[in-house]
This record gives sequence, C-alpha cells and structure tokens, in this order.
Amino acid sequence: MKLRRGDTVFVVTGKDRGKTGKIERVFPDRGKIVVAGAHKIRKRVRKTATNPVGGTVETFAPIDASNVMMVCPSCGKRTRIGYQKKGDKKVRVCKKCKASIDTK
Repeated sequence: MKLRRGDTVFVVTGKDRGKTGKIERVFPDRGKIVVAGAHKIRKRVRKTATNPVGGTVETFAPIDASNVMMVCPSCGKRTRIGYQKKGDKKVRVCKKCKASIDTK
C-alpha cells in the first residue's frame, strides 16, 4: 500500500466525497484506511468497567484506500504516487510535480 499514517488525502467517492483529512490508521491486509473527518459512524457500546455509562459513541470507520487520492505536500494537488530510487533508498514521489513525498 502506497499510503501511510499521517498522509493528507482527499476522499474521491462515497458519502464523504470532497472531504480532506489525515490518515489515522492503515490496514494494509484489508486495503482500508481510517481518515480523520470522513466516514463517521455511531456505535452502540455496552456498559463496562472502563465505560460505566455505555450508550452511543461516535467514531470514524475504515474506508477503502481506492476511494481516496493523496494530496501532495509540495504542490497541494491531488495526485497519484510513484517511486524513485535515491541512493539505496526507494522514496515516494508526486506524479505531477516529481517532488519527494517522504521527507525523512
């Protein structure tokens, strides 16, 4: 999966189409991600020792990674992600402006 935690993405399809947010969690085996501000659900929880009240909790559910596009940190456009070899490292690059996405 080319997306990583902390990347800014734009939701392309679904009920939250047009929203932008940061990736909070990544599930590469399922091909899903959790985006802050997208796909909010209400979940009913039972009373427990850690949650003595119980009731309804709002949380963000995973969405498919194919439903989002990366927002390039340098040019600010929605883009696809490519790879380039720099020395002995493989870094992610923006397909539009060819700038490196990985700042590490």
